[in-house]
Amino acid sequence: MRARCLERGLVAWITGLPGSGKTTVALRAKEALESKGYRVEVLDGDWFRAHIDPEAGYTREERVRHLRRVAWVARLLARHGIIVICSFVSPYREAREEVRKIVSEEAVFLEVYARCPLEVCIERDPKGLYRRALAGEIKNFTGVSDPYEEPERPDLVLDTANDPPEVNAAKLVEAIERALGSHA
Repeated sequence: MRARCLERGLVAWITGLPGSGKTTVALRAKEALESKGYRVEVLDGDWFRAHIDPEAGYTREERVRHLRRVAWVARLLARHGIIVICSFVSPYREAREEVRKIVSEEAVFLEVYARCPLEVCIERDPKGLYRRALAGEIKNFTGVSDPYEEPERPDLVLDTANDPPEVNAAKLVEAIERALGSHA
């Protein structure tokens, strides 16, 4: 299948607590969009920290600086007609607003909230990070020793505690296609 050429790309920024299912939804949405011929990249927090920004820390200032870097990379990709799905905790409203401003100058921006109660994320704890944070082994851990500021007006809310990843991915794909259509 030939790739669809978009004049203007899009960045879907998925925010939510650690373990809320952000990356799972992002990867499923990527598959669905690629099957429709779109060019798609997923930028994930773990991957970005390991390969692009390994010196990034976890203080408020370090997180904001890190997310600013991610926003510029996403903007660059979107500038070339790529759909970029970013999966980052991005716990602070001010940082997400800065990301929106950076991206929106050249691409469509969607803030997507992967809503999942802290108790469910702790129960899932896929990497054992909550266990370590609750034991005091990890400082500045979002939801435990560092705040998560829920989005006030996200473009899309995904209920990742109750809806399966396929359902949330389909909702994300629909929102992306709707946003692309309205900005064509």
